[in-house]
Parts: sequence; C-alpha cells; structure tokens
Amino acid sequence: MLKTRHPAPEMSFPLLDGGTWTLSERKPESLSMVVTYRGAHCPLCRNYLQDLNRRMSEFKARGVDVVAVSGDGKERAEMAKKDWELSEVPVAYGLSIEKARELELPISTSRGKTSIGIEEPAQFSEPGLFLMKPDGTLYAAYIQTLPFARPPLDQLLKAIDFIKEKDYPARGEA
Repeated sequence: MLKTRHPAPEMSFPLLDGGTWTLSERKPESLSMVVTYRGAHCPLCRNYLQDLNRRMSEFKARGVDVVAVSGDGKERAEMAKKDWELSEVPVAYGLSIEKARELELPISTSRGKTSIGIEEPAQFSEPGLFLMKPDGTLYAAYIQTLPFARPPLDQLLKAIDFIKEKDYPARGEA
C-alpha cells in the first residue's frame, strides 16, 4: 500500500533519449514527479502531456525532476513523443502491469480503437501523478480511474510553491 512519508516503490524506466530514469538515483532540489499516462492511444493524455511540456521550465525552476511514462513499448512511446511534440518532457516507456499495480494504478482492458484511431493495448494502466521527496519518500499520489479530470498543472505549480515556502509536510500519514 502506498503511504506518504514512507519509501515510494522503486521505479526505473528506459528513457527515449537514452539512459534510464531511476527514482533511487534522482537527486532533485525539491521533488521527483512521475506522470503515468495511458499511452499513445489516449487523446486526453496527449492534451495533459502537451500542457506539461509547455510548463516544464516552471517545474524545473522549482527544482522538480519530471518524467512521463506509460506501458507503451519504445515504438509507441516514440510515436507519442513525436506526434504530441513533447520536446521538453523526458519520456520513458515500459511501465509494466505489475509495476502499475504496485503503484496502485487501476488497470483497464482494450475497447478497440480510440477517437484518434489508435488501438488500445490489451491492458494498460490509468493515469497517475506521483511526487516524491529527494529521499525517495512518497509526498503525494494522484491516481485516476479514468482519463478525465487530472490534477491541473497550474494548481500543482502553486501547491509546490506553497509546499516549499511553508515547508508543508506530506499528509495522509496516519
């Protein structure tokens, strides 16, 4: 079970631009942020990651180390990065169903082609957003059962400012 103020599950994903993003090796000034998305088939994921791409300099300025990952393989992740014009967001791939379950992400099954004409994988995780402190402990988790109504990134940036300014502790620890 995920619990704030406790170690987050280890996460390690290959990056499209080379190398590997591994939580235990990250040394962010403020927070590590893992954005899990459904995959290249999801138009709402496209919109969310394009917004994140536009705001990457704001997250970097706040000392937040960001990565986006899905269960897609390398080819589909490359397609999403290119088609969605994600020049600033580090994109990883290969989030396994087992790791998604460990992160408590809901798992969905394919309904065929989406509105953008791309086939859904047989199984894939629904979206989530995880914030971890530099020591690897979980600060916050936003887990969705549907692709709709994700944490608005402008509000998340304001929350990060408040967290830093007030040294606000992770909640939900009891």
